[in-house]
Amino acid sequence: MEFDLSRTSIFNVLAQAEAMGLTIHAVRGRGYRMPESVEWLDRATLAQNLGATAVDYTIQVLDSVDSTNSALMAAALNGAADGTLFCAEHQDSGRGRRGRRWHSVLGGSLTFSVLWRFDTGLQALAGLSLVVGLAIARAVNRHSRHTARLKWPNDILVDYRKLAGILVEVQGDMHGAAFAVVGIGLNVRLNEAQRDAVDQAVVDLAEMGVTVGRNQLLADCLQELQAALAVFRQHGFAALREEWQALDAYAGKSVALALPDARSIHGVACGVDETGAFLLRDEQSILNPYSGGEISLRLDGAR
Repeated sequence: MEFDLSRTSIFNVLAQAEAMGLTIHAVRGRGYRMPESVEWLDRATLAQNLGATAVDYTIQVLDSVDSTNSALMAAALNGAADGTLFCAEHQDSGRGRRGRRWHSVLGGSLTFSVLWRFDTGLQALAGLSLVVGLAIARAVNRHSRHTARLKWPNDILVDYRKLAGILVEVQGDMHGAAFAVVGIGLNVRLNEAQRDAVDQAVVDLAEMGVTVGRNQLLADCLQELQAALAVFRQHGFAALREEWQALDAYAGKSVALALPDARSIHGVACGVDETGAFLLRDEQSILNPYSGGEISLRLDGAR
């Protein structure tokens, strides 16, 4: 055999690949094949696609990691530079908001994290997750006929199904040096078993008819992130608020907010304020802002 591997070794490798989310079909009398080709992430190709924006990033492409956010957080604490990017083909323990697991698929997801450093303190980072969501929606909408919209505070939806999620983790002083590790997970191609493993309705780019390669899509995301970050650094979220609200999937909808103290508040979604706080008009027609990483938003009556 060309690679001098036993049948048992080949079987074990294929089993491991399938466990990581890769779909492989056995072809009687011929061997094994993947139903779709996979474009693997490549540092040189990514840098070429980034063009002039490549200088803003220090790129690391990882085969497998527990979590790009966890790995980059450790690197940040060890002095990694602003613009450090970790992207991974596979995550063993990808994390989402509120302690949820993010399911990544070998060759069928984009999972990456970016480190941004600030000298204006944590107090200046209000609305950052919304800025990130806006940038990812911009990148997707370059290629899709189905508009990607935004769900406060950190989801990208298409027809109310989740396409991508964001996890922002921050450390530092309130008025001094601070940094943010921004993690993004985006569904490129999921099979039925992978969809069933997720506890909510999901959509992927393949279903949307988006055929752009992963290296180009990642470059588009990074370009839009850098453009949005430049505005955010100078003017804060307020300068991007109008564009975010134009893509707000829940605007004018009856919604329910689940608060950390187990209370549920019902009302009508009215966008966000200049800090990125969610605005809810309650049953007494009073408009109230809500913010915080432990608040959950859903359409009223949805399970």
